Amino acid sequence: MSDPIGYRRWAIAEGRLSDDGDETACILNASADDAHVALTVFFPDREPAGPYRLIVPARRTLHMHFGALSEPEQIPRDTDYSSVIESDVPVVVQHSRAASSTIAYAGD
Repeated sequence: MSDPIGYRRWAIAEGRLSDDGDETACILNASADDAHVALTVFFPDREPAGPYRLIVPARRTLHMHFGALSEPEQIPRDTDYSSVIESDVPVVVQHSRAASSTIAYAGD
């Protein structure tokens, strides 16, 4: 692929972990280089958490479960949050929850 697919910065404005479900950010790295990803989570009543560090290998996808994140801290259940995903190479991000899926907002 000659033209990069995706963007380096994505935002998911809506998030909430419940006890009966999990939220996922599906990250596609179609480039020839590994993507080094930093995820920051924002809350309505406290300072942000993160960055959470992830690597998405070249020409691979990662289905990252927000409920499985633990370093630097776990995301609390039943709490509203938003997230920003930043990568050193262009990636595509899609947000999924149980029976629904939306594309994240992208901007460089």
